[in-house]
Amino acid sequence: MRTRVKICGITSCTDAQMVVDAGADAIGLVFYEKSPRFISHSQAAKISQLIPAFVSRVALFKDADRQFIQTVLQRVEIDLIQFHGSETVDFCEQFERPYIKALGMKGPENNVNYLLASAEQYHSAKALLLDGHAPGQAGGTGETFDWSSIGEVEKPVVLAGGLTADNVKKAIEIVRPFAVDVSSGVESSPGKKDEEKVARFMRQVSE
Repeated sequence: MRTRVKICGITSCTDAQMVVDAGADAIGLVFYEKSPRFISHSQAAKISQLIPAFVSRVALFKDADRQFIQTVLQRVEIDLIQFHGSETVDFCEQFERPYIKALGMKGPENNVNYLLASAEQYHSAKALLLDGHAPGQAGGTGETFDWSSIGEVEKPVVLAGGLTADNVKKAIEIVRPFAVDVSSGVESSPGKKDEEKVARFMRQVSE
């Protein structure tokens, strides 16, 4: 199975076009104000409009209020929502959009049981995104976690957290995820993607 790639933290039309040309399956737009990759509604709308068919536009929120999310969905063309906080399944479902739920993998003593419980709890999620931060904390730390601690989950897995061109092939071999999600690992600075790093990352995923 081909491993899909989401490149998150896109902040400019130039970077969006570059990662699409490199073969990314999805881009991530961050609507979490404390993130260095946070973008405004207007900038996100411009980026979203240039994304071609069959590339997914993902909106990332962390414990945002309902009205803020509704405003983004009204102003920006979004295909999928990524909830990165402590949102309940009822909260995630109320927007009637496909969503994925991020889980912090640093902390639970038994990641297998934690994943199984989360997969049951967020039964309506299209995938579980596994990130290298502690539960309840913000992602985007650029930290990995123990990939071997992941057991079999009856839900598509998106692997994130500290991925780079130097380790993504090993990560895929161990986890066999549906997709990988990268942000800081392909940047020259926060929010600015590096074309060479993106190209190297894409090659390592596809080899």
